[in-house]
Amino acid sequence: MPHQTDASNTPESAEPGTPAPVSVPPATARTAASGGRRLTAGVAMLATAVAVTSLLVGTLLTAVSLTGHVFGAWPSPESLTPGLIGAAMLGTAPGLFAVRRAGRWEEARTLLHPLAIALVGLFTVGLLNVGRLYVAEGGTVLSVLFSLGWLFVLGLLCVWAVISLALQHLVPAEPLNAPAVPLPSWSKPPMAVLGSAWLGIGTGLLIRPGFWADFVPWNTNRLDAQALGVWALALGVGVLGALAEDDLTRTRPALLALPGTAAAMTVVLACRAAHVDWTSGPALSLVFMVTGLLCAGGSGRVLLSRSSAPHN
Repeated sequence: MPHQTDASNTPESAEPGTPAPVSVPPATARTAASGGRRLTAGVAMLATAVAVTSLLVGTLLTAVSLTGHVFGAWPSPESLTPGLIGAAMLGTAPGLFAVRRAGRWEEARTLLHPLAIALVGLFTVGLLNVGRLYVAEGGTVLSVLFSLGWLFVLGLLCVWAVISLALQHLVPAEPLNAPAVPLPSWSKPPMAVLGSAWLGIGTGLLIRPGFWADFVPWNTNRLDAQALGVWALALGVGVLGALAEDDLTRTRPALLALPGTAAAMTVVLACRAAHVDWTSGPALSLVFMVTGLLCAGGSGRVLLSRSSAPHN
């Protein structure tokens, strides 16, 4: 018996003048449903480049600091400061690698805005204090070369960040239709306090390092205080930015960077604990602030994994 096909399922069976149904590819449907600004290739490449640089430089600074030796772009009275700067670089690297998986700018801006602050801030601090860098003061060949490379790479990344982020904001925005996972109401007051604390101490260390350096519970100089201030300011902006977003789906990369940074800083502080004045109020405040970063990032990841929002 000859096989008969169902004519109703063939395109030829459609009535004349009736358009054939068009199937939408899954990727196109997801983009249309998400809306927002498309993440540009320049921003994604910037995040990856900074992540690779942070991984290499952060590992070097942290490893040397853990041995008790001082190594960095400038002389420091204590190995804790370059170690914490390296820890901050290491901690943010996983989040920066995750940026390339974000399809929208809204999912990455809570990490990339603080990144721009860190890059521009560290480069500006280096230029304003160039006379205190090894490249001007002199030192071992390795220190001088590292100091020169520090300024050059930071300057290059700063220009890249300013241009790419400016172009990113020129991308046309579509209405956001993606399902939101709002922050729990109980988490907002602690996050506001945590973000304000990091923002406040960062601003103080950056603007008035001579005064606020006395509140750091280990020995620091002017460059140490301002470099730590840049990172504290960036962390504060990141936490407050996540609070302003009020949507965990838009903070996925930042939720990797926060606990990573807190964990790396904890390792450095624990290994160099003998050089910290733990009986002081600033040391106790630092413990709470680092713990807050760990709790904010960890709880955010847990809440996001339990939600019904699609995972990248």
